[in-house]
Amino acid sequence: MTQTISQAVATRDTSPTGLIKQYSESFAQVLPSHVKAATWVRLAQGALKKGKRGDDGRFELEIAAANNPGIFLAALLDAARQGLEPGTEQYYLTPRKVGGRLEILGITGYQGHIELMYRAGAVAAVVAEVVREYDEYEYLPQQLDRQHPPRWFGPQEIPCHKKAGGNFGSEKQRGKLVGVYAYARMKDGAVSRVVELNRDDIERIKRSSQGSDSKYSPWVNHEAAMWLKSGVRQLQKWVPTSAEFRREQLRAAAEAHRVATAPDAPAGTDTPQGDVLEGEVLDAAPADAPSPDAAGGFDEQDWPEMTQPGGDR
Repeated sequence: MTQTISQAVATRDTSPTGLIKQYSESFAQVLPSHVKAATWVRLAQGALKKGKRGDDGRFELEIAAANNPGIFLAALLDAARQGLEPGTEQYYLTPRKVGGRLEILGITGYQGHIELMYRAGAVAAVVAEVVREYDEYEYLPQQLDRQHPPRWFGPQEIPCHKKAGGNFGSEKQRGKLVGVYAYARMKDGAVSRVVELNRDDIERIKRSSQGSDSKYSPWVNHEAAMWLKSGVRQLQKWVPTSAEFRREQLRAAAEAHRVATAPDAPAGTDTPQGDVLEGEVLDAAPADAPSPDAAGGFDEQDWPEMTQPGGDR
């Protein structure tokens, strides 16, 4: 017996897990090539089974996703576009209350920002640490000696940070959070600018984050991680994070190889006077190279209706 359209619609799995599977092709179209779509989809489905359960036995994230599927799918699309794992410290999926009911809020975590920096290909290591009130912390950046360039003077190029109670000191031994710092070591051996944020800086960032005071907010449940995220996010302004940077590196390497292996010009070939060509192969794209727009390749009208997404991006 032929199934009618209405029967097919009635039997379609419209649960959050079912929606992830239904739109898996759309997610696959925007995922970076190094991420396996099938694995990413399974991670997204598993992320819904974390956290607290509601009165009906469903997890809070399942309830939040079902209440507004459009917002939920938009958050997953954002994670997919960046190639980050949803429901982890790369990309948080958190419930928030809107109009008295739970909805999903997607937030890129500090590990996600670090992953984007590594992926660009210029960074060898990223260091990010919170500083607590009983820690010993000092950072006086080196300055250029103007009288004898290119000499530098100053005590250090990176912060000197000693944790109270040793490397494994407890929060009680170290005290409350007072600051965060982050820097990157580049593959050429250079050190990026050191970013420092104090409590006032963090409070300003927190106030600008929607729902930061909610009991579901990572600002409440993962405070130290959000301090780290704030520092790492500011560091992104000083190091390459664009996929375009990686492509430019590969293009430059290919061009250098082509020039190096090209056969010599035939004997007797003269270059016209005045037409001497000079050029150089660039080692890297500028740090502020624009990131290409993600092309979804699917009709957004097919997605469930959604309200305007918000939250910390």
